[in-house]
Amino acid sequence: MDTPLSLSEETRATAGLILLTIVTIESGGLLSLRVLRGRHPMTAFQQAFARAGHAHAGVLATLALVCQILADAAELSGWLAIFARNGIWVAAILMSAGFFLSSAGRGVNAPNRLFVLVYAGAVSLAVGVVSLGIGLLTT
Repeated sequence: MDTPLSLSEETRATAGLILLTIVTIESGGLLSLRVLRGRHPMTAFQQAFARAGHAHAGVLATLALVCQILADAAELSGWLAIFARNGIWVAAILMSAGFFLSSAGRGVNAPNRLFVLVYAGAVSLAVGVVSLGIGLLTT
């Protein structure tokens, strides 16, 4: 018989925080509905960036939850564990913030300098998944 899944304290705490962020992702969905119903005017550029920000937040939060369990399974420690556990959820925040903040304002048709957050999120995502991948392959 299989033993029940046991989560580390780090996984329980991080997963709990990630689950709480789902409320903010939901609010992005509500904004999207307001835009679709014509209640919140946005340029085509802003609509595209809002969709990208919302999608990245949802997908990366889900991936971050799965990766918490994988980090436990790999029994990671040290810097590898820190990067594997935190890189993906940090990427979710950075990338979605980059899309939303770089397109904020009335009538905006091009990203501002805060788009750099998208690139920072991409680096965080890469560090997180590579760290977890290495950890899983070497345990």
